[in-house]
Parts: sequence; C-alpha cells; structure tokens
Amino acid sequence: MQAHELFRYLRMPELGDVRQYVRTLPTNTLMGFGAFAALTTYWYATRPKAIKPPCDLAMQSVEIEGSEHARRSSLLSSDELLTYYYDDVRTVYDIFQRGLQVSNNGPCLGVRKPNEPYEWISYKEVSDRAEYVGSALLHRGFKPSHVQYIGIFSQNRPEWVIIEQACYAFSMVVVPLYDTLGAEAITYIVNKADLSLVFCDKPDKARLLLTSVEKGETPILNTIVIMDSFGVDLVERGKKCGVEIFSMREIEELGRAHRQKPMPPKPEDLAVICFTSGTTGNPKGAMITHQNIVSNTSAFVKTTEKSFMPSSDDVLISFLPLAHMFERIVECVVLCHGARIGFFQGDIRLLMDDLKTLQPTVFPVVPRLLNRMFDKIFGQADTSLKRWLLDFASKRKEAELRSGIVRNNSFWDKVIFRKIQASLGGRVKLMITGAAPVSASVLTFLRTALGCQFYEGYGQTECTAGCSLSLPGDWTAGHVGAPMPCNAIKLVDVQEMNYLAAKGEGEVCIKGINVFRGYLKDPEKTAEALDKDGWLHTGDIGKWLPNGTLKIIDRKKHIFKLAQGEYIAPEKIENVYLRCEAVSQVFVHGESLQAFLVGVVVPDPDTLLSWAKKKGFEGSYQELCRNKDVKKYILEDMVRIGKESGLKSFEQVKDIVLCAEMFSIENGLLTPTLKAKRPELRKYFQSQIDELYANAKM
Repeated sequence: MQAHELFRYLRMPELGDVRQYVRTLPTNTLMGFGAFAALTTYWYATRPKAIKPPCDLAMQSVEIEGSEHARRSSLLSSDELLTYYYDDVRTVYDIFQRGLQVSNNGPCLGVRKPNEPYEWISYKEVSDRAEYVGSALLHRGFKPSHVQYIGIFSQNRPEWVIIEQACYAFSMVVVPLYDTLGAEAITYIVNKADLSLVFCDKPDKARLLLTSVEKGETPILNTIVIMDSFGVDLVERGKKCGVEIFSMREIEELGRAHRQKPMPPKPEDLAVICFTSGTTGNPKGAMITHQNIVSNTSAFVKTTEKSFMPSSDDVLISFLPLAHMFERIVECVVLCHGARIGFFQGDIRLLMDDLKTLQPTVFPVVPRLLNRMFDKIFGQADTSLKRWLLDFASKRKEAELRSGIVRNNSFWDKVIFRKIQASLGGRVKLMITGAAPVSASVLTFLRTALGCQFYEGYGQTECTAGCSLSLPGDWTAGHVGAPMPCNAIKLVDVQEMNYLAAKGEGEVCIKGINVFRGYLKDPEKTAEALDKDGWLHTGDIGKWLPNGTLKIIDRKKHIFKLAQGEYIAPEKIENVYLRCEAVSQVFVHGESLQAFLVGVVVPDPDTLLSWAKKKGFEGSYQELCRNKDVKKYILEDMVRIGKESGLKSFEQVKDIVLCAEMFSIENGLLTPTLKAKRPELRKYFQSQIDELYANAKM
C-alpha cells in the first residue's frame, strides 16, 4: 500500500488525531505498515462503546465540618467513619467464617509443585485444621484469657493462614517474623513479644532461632513447630538447650485429639503485632486490633463496591509478604467473600509461571515489580515500529481512561496488548499497588496495557495498611487517591520546611478506626506517633490536589523510601561517610522513583592535596575536585568505609559529584546551628543530581 492510499482510509472526521500522528511518519514507514495502520484506525473508529464506571469525580474528598483542614471520603454521607461493611463481620475471625458460608465450602488455599497444576484445600478443611492447631496450643498451656503472642516465621503458604486463623479462633495474637529483619532484630522481637512458641516453615529458620537460645539471648523461647520435614538431629539439638521441636502434623494431631470449641475475640482485642523494620534502632511493634483490620478491609470493599465486588469465582495470587499488613488486608477482602488464594512457589523468579497457571483475577503488586514489567514490555519491542505501535495503542486507550473507561476487549487489546495480559494469566480484573511511589508514566501505561481496574493506595502499618485509595472512574496518575471511608486525613503545618496547611500542604495526619493502638511496650514512641487527639502523624508531606486527591511530595524527617520500598535515613549514612579522610561534607540524596542513592561531596581542603598526592594526583583544590579519577577513588573509599560500618547495599551511594564550595550559612545550605538544610541542598544541586541519575541509565 502506498502512502496516498493509506490516507483514503483516514478521511473519517473521528480520526483527526490519528491522521496528525500518521502524517509525521516517513513515507517508507507508511508503506511498510500502511495496510495495518489503515485496518487499525478503521477498527478504532468502529469500536464498541465501553461502559464508564459510576463515580462522581467532581470532588473525591470533602472537608469535615468543624475540623480544620481535615477531609473524609466523598463516599460517606456523613462525618461518621465506616467501621463495618457487613453487620455480622466484626473481627478477623468473622471474616473467615463469612467466607466459609458464602463459598459453599469451595476451594480456599492452593499450592503447586514445579510444572504441576494447583492443588486446593477447602474452606472447611482450613477451618478444621485451624481449630486443631488452636486446640493444641490450649492443650500446651496457652490461655485465651491472657494476651498470648504466637510467632510465625515463614514465607507465604497455606500453613501461614491456618496458623493465623487458629490464633484468631482462640483469641491469640499473631507476631510475624521475616528474613530481612536480620538475626539481631528477630532476637529482639522474640524477647519484646515474649514469644515462647514460633512456627517456622524451614529447618534453617529453626536453627537460627536455636542459635539465639544456645547463646542465652532468647531464654523465653521453648517451643518450635516446623512445617517442612526435618531430621532427628534438630530435635536433639533442641533438647540440649531446652527447646521442644514439633512438626506441624504432630501439632494438628495433638489438637484433633483434644479439640475444643473456638473462643472468638472481641473487636477491640489485639489481632497482630506487626514489627516495622524501621531505619534506626530496634523494630517497633505496631499493635493492630481486629477492629483496625475489619475497618480497613471494609473501607476497601466500600470504595470498590460499584465496580468490583469479589465472589467465590475470584482468585488472588499471594506472593507479597504476609508479614506485612498490605498483603494481609487484600487477603482479608478475598477470604471474606469466599474467594480463593493461590500461593506462589516461593521463588519470585517463577512468579510468571505461577501467574499463567493460576490465572488470578486479583493481583496486588509493588512498584518494583511494575517497573520490571514496564521495562520487559518495552525491552521486547526491539524495533522502532513496535515501540511506536505500543506507544500509539497506549495513547488511544489512555484517552478512554481519562473518561473513566476500563476495558480489555478493544481492538488495541486484541492486536497489541493480548500477549501482555496473557502473561498474567489473562483473567486479571483488579490490581492494587502501594508500599512505595510508582512513576505516573509507568502506572498509566500499565493501566492501558492490562485493561483492568488498577488502584494505587497510600498508608503505613500504623494505620493498618491504607488510608487513601484511588476511586473507581478516576484512573489519572500522580496522586494516591482520596481518604478511605474508615479514616479522615488532615495536613498539618511544617513551618521549618515552608509547608502550610492553609495552602493545602503539610504533614499527613490520619484519624480513624484503622489507626493502631500504639507500639508494644513503648509508650515514648507511641506518644511520638499519636497526638493527644488521636491523630497519627505519618512524617510524610502531602498536598491536596484540586479534585480532592492526595499527592505525597516530601518527607518531614528526611527519612524516605527508594523505588523498591527500602527506608533510607540519610543523616545516618552521611555520618558514616564523614569518616573518610578526604571528605569534609556530604549530602546523600535519594528519590522514591529511583532504586539507588547518589551524593554530593565536598572534599576536605586541609587533607585533599596530601591525600591525592598519595594516590599519584597533582593539582590545585579546584582542579582535583574536577578530576574524574579523584572522584572515583573518593567514592571507592566511601563505599569501603560504609561496608565496614555495616551499611546495607541499598544504603550505599552509587555515584557522587565533587563540589569545591563548602556548605555554609552564607550560601543558605546550613542552618545557624550548622545543620544541613536538605530542601535547599536538593534544589541547589538538582542539575548535578539529575545528571548522576541520567548517567546511570546510559
């Protein structure tokens, strides 16, 4: 087909924007794919009209009368916050019992072995096994009348949920442990939460716990239950230090022989102690109640009720850590409606294979995975034509998104995006992301490519999981949605950073039924997080957008997250790097959309010349600061000192720029007390920072 023939197909008035786009292309390109483009535009013009989700987007949050700067969800008809969605669901125990009823004893939890299909256990079997485990705990002396903490040190798997439900059935409290905490933090948690019993999935984790007992660090721990098979040597090792080792099967058989009726909790009872990894010092144990969890679950259901209501036909893929509240809330939503949960094989590298086999309808993700998906999609588009088609098709569907339309049956889906959707199993109806910010361009593209409802939320452990969420029909990116129906949000002045609530900017504060009770045995930290009026101070700086949504723009205490969700305390890192001989001042910078840190370093004028001479470099102070090899040696020295000081890999800067001008009060980069003015430093060195990140991508 010749170029002039192509334009014959493009004379329809509806295709003005398409015509403009095509006219910019070279003639030989048009000849190469002219027939396809003509067919494409024809099908686009004659596409069926999609249904727009019902949602009033005029104002997504409304001010609370009599409460300055506070807003609530526009989904509520009054200032009274949502506590329960279902009248008969007041605790997490009730959540599962409702799922048991509405599922008609259908499949509940599924696992698979490599290259095999998923195998499922029913809701009734999960309920029975949970009661066996709980009864065994009672038989071994645990008493629901007291607060009893039970440790779970495991990857996601059916036993995790069974043990959790066992605790809820008999009014006990779950304390999750996870690998990335490190051995020292795990020892701290065992003692802080008085964990006498811990369930482990692997023998290696049991060995780690036994080591702490043998060293006398965790004298309270006396029982370990292991889910996988293990040898007699482990039992003997336990006996020597006073720890009994049982298999999961032995515990279930013990409970079957001494089965007791459940002793359900009350809404105000503790359900979980969720220890946050933090950035400095020991982990803090957030005390989460049953009411906290049910209200957060109810708020999600309320927000999505008109566009997505789970049923027993739905399937969740479980791979995000159950030790974190984000995954737990999603699973509560699924279990409450009798749907299924399929667990990944335990290896993230096999996740795509699990997705194709399971064919989930609900898929919670984190930004790191979204970025990988985005990079892989465009990485496979290995020609300029393929990349053009991806971009063109995405823009066509993005126009639909702006009108609130979400679908996966358009011509573009059938021709361009079908393989992408099939890679996730082909049945995904709902995705939700949180835990760290995601690029607006990445989120928008994936919303168009995947053709499902794709929510972005914001929150933290201390408000159970989420406090704001996208509303159905608003699929714009660059914000974290409106307040969830279970809580109100207000912005509070942070005058030292020039963020004022009167201007719609300030520290994000949350008040509602989902806000935690406090930190376990730590009234001082609790008082720092919760003020006298019950507002949770997040430390994040937010901004209200004109349509009532919230945008996170900064961090109050200079503690921030990288793209993968790791918390960074820059002052701690800077203090480590100041130990380097050639370093006088350093500014460590990171961004929520970047995976690593960069730094601005002012070399020590008194020692740089002599230090450089040892390395074989000559020149003035300014000349040395411009020398790339000098920069290389200083960076290597910083990384060495950082490693010796125990910095994690993500806490190390990947590149630096040398600056010959000292940070000072005079140039506005230091306070009168000689503290770094971080917002000013960021603005002052923005061009150098941008160049460091740009060079890293080359």
